[in-house]
Order: sequence, then C-alpha cells, then structure tokens
Amino acid sequence: MKGSSRLPTRKNLAIGLIAASVMAIGSVQAKEVTDADILKDASTPGDVVSFGLGTQGQRFSPLKAINTQTVKNLVPVWSMSFGGEKQRGQESQPVVADGKMFVTASYSRLYAFDSKTGKKLWKYEHRLPEGIMPCCDVINRGAALYGDLVIFGTLDAQLVALNKETGKVVWKEKVDDYHAGYSMSAAPIIVKGMVISGVSGGEFGVEGRLEARDALTGKLKWIRPTVEGHMGYTFDADGNKVENGISGTTNATWPGDLWKTGGAATWNGATYDPDTNLIFAGTGNPAPWNSHLRPGDNLFSSSTLAINPDTGKIVWHYQSTPHDGWDFDGVNEFVSFDYKDPKTGKIIKAGGKADRNGFFFVNDRTNGKLLNAFPFVSKITWAKGIDLTTGRPIFDDANRPGDPSKGADGK
Repeated sequence: MKGSSRLPTRKNLAIGLIAASVMAIGSVQAKEVTDADILKDASTPGDVVSFGLGTQGQRFSPLKAINTQTVKNLVPVWSMSFGGEKQRGQESQPVVADGKMFVTASYSRLYAFDSKTGKKLWKYEHRLPEGIMPCCDVINRGAALYGDLVIFGTLDAQLVALNKETGKVVWKEKVDDYHAGYSMSAAPIIVKGMVISGVSGGEFGVEGRLEARDALTGKLKWIRPTVEGHMGYTFDADGNKVENGISGTTNATWPGDLWKTGGAATWNGATYDPDTNLIFAGTGNPAPWNSHLRPGDNLFSSSTLAINPDTGKIVWHYQSTPHDGWDFDGVNEFVSFDYKDPKTGKIIKAGGKADRNGFFFVNDRTNGKLLNAFPFVSKITWAKGIDLTTGRPIFDDANRPGDPSKGADGK
C-alpha cells in the first residue's frame, strides 16, 4: 500500500540482500594494471600488459604448451576483420588483461575483444581531420595499459586514454601540430606511472623527441628532444615549463641551422630496463634526406639513446649510422639482456639491436660502449664493417647516395 510503513518480512529482506549482493558483484571494478604488473609481465603467463612482453622487449614467454613439436597442431579458434577500406596495414601488438584483448588498427582505431571468443566489446574510432601527413601508411603499432586505462597515439599527433572497460575517453592531449608533419605511430610504454611516447614525421622535418606524461592524467612531466641543439624541459605541478638542458651541443654535429628541422623521430617506441633505470629509444633518419646538405654526424639521428626516466636527460648515446644518407634510421628496439664474458666470467649488462643498416650491435647498456657488431644480412654496400675500437662504421664512400643538386649523377 502506498505510503505504508510496514516492516519488511524475513523473506523480503533475504531477497533484498541477495539482490544487493548481486549488484555489488556486478559493480566490482576490473583489476587495474600496476607498475608491478608491468615490471613482471615477462613472468606472468595470464596476461600481456606491456609492449614487448616485458619492459626489456625480449618477447619471451615461459609457457611451454606450444613448442617445436606441438606448433603444427595449432588451429584457428576465432578471427575478425578490421573491415573494408580501413584494413590497410595492421602492425599492432595486442595487449591482454582481465581476459580482454586490446588492439589498435589503422586510421587511429582501437578495439577491445573477449580474448577467448573474439566477441567485440567496444570500438573507439578517433575522428581524424583533413590534412594529416603520415609518411609511411596509416598504421598504429599498439597501446599501453595502466590503471583502468588503455592509451595510444593517433595520426593527428594526439595521445588518447580510454577506460578499458567502456572505451570512453578519460583524457586526450595534443602532442603537436599535424599540419607541421607530426603524427604518432609507436606503441607507448609505461615507466614509473608515466606514459612514454615518441613522435613520427622525420621526413617532414619535425623535431624528434620523447615525452613523459602522468599516465592517469596526461599531464606532461618532461620532454627530451632527440636532435642535438634543442632544449629539453620538465614541468612542475602547475604545468609550468622549466628548462632542462640542451640535447648535446648546438652546431657540434649539425653545421648551419638544419638541426632546427632535423627529424630523428622516435617512430618505433622504446624499451625500459629497471636494472639500470634507463629508457632506450631508437631514433629515425635525419632531415632532409640529402645528406650533402648537412655535413657532420647529425646527432642524435639514427641512434640509440639511453634516457633517465626521473630527469628526462640523455645518459648515453650510440649512433649506428652517423651522417645517415640511406634512410636507414635506428629505430629498431634495443633489447636488454645479461651474458657472461667468456674471458673473465663477469656478467655483462648488455643490450642488442638488429639495425636497419644490416649490422647487429651489442652495447654495454650501462654506458653505451660498443661490445660487438656484425652483419646479419648479406650484401651490405654502405660500409665495409664496424670498427670495434672507435665504434664507427668503415664507410664505403663510393656507395654514398649522390647529391641531387649536382645533376643526374649526383657528382
């Protein structure tokens, strides 16, 4: 009866308690991804919460059910299509948490699936403006997980954080101006609660750099340019920009002013080694492509940079292709590992990179010293080898691309 003050019966009370319990169970939040989860990703087989299956990028799983004997027995369980004209290139590594798979797609899209059934849970499609300038297809290489967020970069140079249960935008930050040639294709990584991301667009003369933001809010922590001569910055609690030292020395390896649009984009992301507390980022080609216009090594292009995540400063660098005139870049991932020195028995903290110039480089990851370098492909023509004493390539000058301003033969 309307307005009745009758007390609930025992039966009604029991039903109410059951209903409340069901509602409480249904409202339980999915497990948040923590820094600890990310650091131990390589040893936890139930998820993939970081790009590279572990911060060091080794992509090694301890699972043993699939091996050289059983791999022939694999059969498809489910499949999906990214759809129609928007299929294009698909270069994303999925990440997995709480039984859900998150995978980015071309044209700045992100999907969430049930990992076991392939059922689509939600899709986010970033609204791209006219005039974007992705140099090398409209792909995306992946997303990062942190807290209850899934975070990825877009072709119009924005960083977007979505609620991983609903796909709703939690925060969105503009990284740079797409009209100036900036875009984003790399999978971000998470280091100490910060989302670390790079930029693409070296072909258009952007200023290559790595950025750190608070992963939960998107607020900037630091910016580190990857072209020698540019100023780095940190940001205080109010968002104020504070100078944090120039990268390298102005004009030391870039005569003139081409360093201002020097490229060296960090378009393939980074790895992180907790043992040395260093972020390792590969950098792309210098700009412009005509190397005869920019004499010198053109730091820090076509290099590996080791950056302190607490300060945003470059600790060491190794340039695999000084004065790059072949568009080799140096963005391939630097993978951390330890090995025993066969001569001394000492454990060496090392890292390796299969560079796009055809050589495999092994460096001491604490200081960047070159430990070894050798070809892993045949018919390398740009260099006769790598001098292990100086760490520099032995150029074959006859095979450097000609200067197009000198005529058809470049001479």
